[in-house]
Amino acid sequence: MLWNVKNGRVPVEGGVMSYVSFGRGERAFVILPGLSDGLATVKGKALLLAPPYKAFFERYTVYMFSRRDPLPRGFTIRDMAADQAEAMTALGIARASVMGVSQGGMIAQVLAAEHPETVEKLVLAVTAPHVSPMIRENAERWMDLARQGDHRGLMADTAEKSYSEAYLRKYRLLYPLLGLVGRPKDYGRFLANAEAILSFEASTVPERIACPTLIIGGEEDRIVGICASRELHERIGDSRLFVYPGLGHAVYEEAEDFNARVLRFLDGESE
Repeated sequence: MLWNVKNGRVPVEGGVMSYVSFGRGERAFVILPGLSDGLATVKGKALLLAPPYKAFFERYTVYMFSRRDPLPRGFTIRDMAADQAEAMTALGIARASVMGVSQGGMIAQVLAAEHPETVEKLVLAVTAPHVSPMIRENAERWMDLARQGDHRGLMADTAEKSYSEAYLRKYRLLYPLLGLVGRPKDYGRFLANAEAILSFEASTVPERIACPTLIIGGEEDRIVGICASRELHERIGDSRLFVYPGLGHAVYEEAEDFNARVLRFLDGESE
C-alpha cells in the first residue's frame, strides 16, 4: 500500500507510547495531539487518521504519538517532552518537523527548546506558552465534568468552545449522541493530561526555540485565546504567524487549507 500505514508501540522508561505512521517519504513529520488524547489514544487508528495527510506521503513519513501508558498523575509537560524525544530516538527518527496542537503544542515547545537536535521545523497550532485564566477556567470545568462522569456535558462543552457558530449550527442536533460514544473506562488519563496543562509554565522556553516556527491561531479561539498565538510569535525569534479569521480552536479541522498551509511551510515555500 502506498500509504505504508502502521500501528505501533514504543517503550519509554516506565511505560509505552502508542503511535501510528503513514507515508513513504524520507523526511519525518511528527504530530502531537491535544487534550483529547486523554480520552482516546491513537492506538490502532492508523487507517482512520491517515487520509487528511495524503498530500504529505510522497515526501514525508507522518507519525502521530499518544502520551505514555500508563500516564501517572503528576506527569508534567516537560516529562512528556522527554518521553517524546526518547520515543523518536528509539524509532530511529533522528530529526523531524514537529507539529503540536493545543496541549501537544505545549509539549512541542519544550521538545524544541530542550531537545533541539530532534526538531528541524516547528508548527504550533492553537497553543500557548503558559496557562492563562481562560485556559485554567476551561480545563478546571472539564475536569469537574470528568469527575462527575458527565461525558455528554464534557463533549458538548468542548465542542461549543472549539468550533465556529456556522459549524455548530449543523451539528448541535447530534449532541444527544455524545454521551453514547467515546466514553473512556475511567477519566484518570484525561485528568492527568489536564493537570499537566494546569502546571505548565514555559518561562523562557519560547525564547530558546531556534528552529523555523509557524504559529497558527484562530481569531475566535475560546480555549487558549488568540493572544497566546501572538505572544508566541513575539517571543520566538524565527517565527511567522497566521491567524484564521472567524475560526476558533478547531481551525485544524475547520480550515480547508490548514494541512496545505503546514505542508508549504515544511517544504520551505513562502506564503
